[in-house]
Amino acid sequence: MRLPVLTPRAYQRVAEVALAALTLIVFTGAAVRLTGSGLGCPDWPKCYGGVAPPLETHAWIEYGNRMISGVVGLAAVAAGALAFRRRPFRRDLAVLGVLLPLGVVSQAVLGGFTVRNHLAPGFVMGHFALSMLILVAAVALAWRARYEPGERPRSLDRLGVWAVRGLLGLGALTIFFGTVATAAGPHAGGGGTGDTIDRLEWRGNDTVSWAIHQHGAIATVLGIAIVGVFFLLRRRGAPEDILTPVGTAAVLLAIQGMVGAVQYALEVPAEIVWVHVGLATLTWLTLLWATAAAGRPAPASMPLPAASEEAAETPPAHVGAVLGGSRRVVR
Repeated sequence: MRLPVLTPRAYQRVAEVALAALTLIVFTGAAVRLTGSGLGCPDWPKCYGGVAPPLETHAWIEYGNRMISGVVGLAAVAAGALAFRRRPFRRDLAVLGVLLPLGVVSQAVLGGFTVRNHLAPGFVMGHFALSMLILVAAVALAWRARYEPGERPRSLDRLGVWAVRGLLGLGALTIFFGTVATAAGPHAGGGGTGDTIDRLEWRGNDTVSWAIHQHGAIATVLGIAIVGVFFLLRRRGAPEDILTPVGTAAVLLAIQGMVGAVQYALEVPAEIVWVHVGLATLTWLTLLWATAAAGRPAPASMPLPAASEEAAETPPAHVGAVLGGSRRVVR
């Protein structure tokens, strides 16, 4: 059977479903780790040598996450395969679509190595980092599927675009140190009887405290940077479609800070850590959203238009419109 031909709108929905599924698996994967079920099935792809897990809580939690991963894989494969059936065909969507199933397969392989190596910190951290990278491709696919080429003008506010992009780098660094803190802490993934879990401890018992403080310091810098970028964009007349995700990221990070303080005061209970991981994922998605909304900067060779003479002095073939006060140009 041939795959159906999809309209742009229909493929957009496929891409959005794939994004939602890939976000869901981050939440369920975190639940596996924080319930101490990382070695609930000590082998892979089977569980205790069988196709079904034994009647044991940790085994069923871990195996359930594997089953959900299968559903997520189907959504990713659909996004990749149906990109070739979208009409009109777009090469950029096909490339991004193919990245999703490749990412899911890579996650499955990396997950297998993680279990086989008894949740070694490097593998666990890499597992989460790969999830964040897959979300980059998924957000890019869902965003690009919403617009036709040339529909969104390039931004003449190059400073604003690069300021938003800088937040993404800080966000990635914050998440990295968050994985370091978790890998050094009490929720490194295993909790069953006989589990031997390696944890980061290059500073001995002080490793987790050091990692938490570094994570907190970088998150504070990120929060200040987000607020600064928000006011910079507002002063430069950025439209609401850019201000909204940046403002949302600021709110999420403020909530994240409060949750982090509570979990530290309560000696990192697993339930609050799960909320912390979930908020971190949502904040990452929001920063990706902000980066996509900020768009691409116009070439540096193009001068900034004068506010009063822009329409008269800029060639019509190069100018789209000044949207909501944002200086943008169609190339």
